[in-house]
Amino acid sequence: MKPLVAITGASSGIGAAAARAFSEAGHPLLLTARRVELMEEMGLPDAICRAHDVVDAEGYRRLVDEAETRYGPVDLLVNNAGFMVLEEFAALSPEDWRQQFEVNCIGLLNTTSAVLPAMIERGTGTIMNIGSTAGRTMYPNHTVYNGTKYAVHAMTEGLRREAAPANVRVILISPGFVLTDLLTGTRAETIKEGYHAYRDEIGGALDPREIARAMLFAYEQPQHLCIWEMVVTPTRQLV
Repeated sequence: MKPLVAITGASSGIGAAAARAFSEAGHPLLLTARRVELMEEMGLPDAICRAHDVVDAEGYRRLVDEAETRYGPVDLLVNNAGFMVLEEFAALSPEDWRQQFEVNCIGLLNTTSAVLPAMIERGTGTIMNIGSTAGRTMYPNHTVYNGTKYAVHAMTEGLRREAAPANVRVILISPGFVLTDLLTGTRAETIKEGYHAYRDEIGGALDPREIARAMLFAYEQPQHLCIWEMVVTPTRQLV
């Protein structure tokens, strides 16, 4: 059996597509998200599916222990869990700010801390963080979300520099427009309409399976080869 892969936010979108792709490649899985029933409905073999909020660091460590007891060490952690609320800053509440930073940033640190020290000790392993083109350029109504993704990009680079001497890879995947559930957190209909209009203008969004294929490609390179970042967008997306 191939090494264990752990994926957060695995109930839909990129996370679910990645779960299917890595399962088809023969990997056992630790899948976490808030909606456990959606992960279980995929019916993937050798998959531990657990309801979990990435804000709970101790809970994630327990899940890693459970999965590693059954399948051996986590060789790949995919930090995919994310939350987005698009709105003018003045219309956002402190809860909107907090939730985006806790899920997108604190959550990433919580899950990474559960596996990275052991990877460094073993001298092998991969952390894959799902960033965004919103971590590379500013978009209207994205002030807080942009801030979280710029932080993800910065933390990924810092982690890469710390882990590289131990032969541990840290990879950033930066998708552009992708068909996911992220927009469900946005309340303003005019912002949703503008988002969809731009998506249509560039010929549509990518299928999450296309991002999953890129993720699998990056992971399947030999351990001595690290793809620092992959930016994957529709060809007609300009920024």
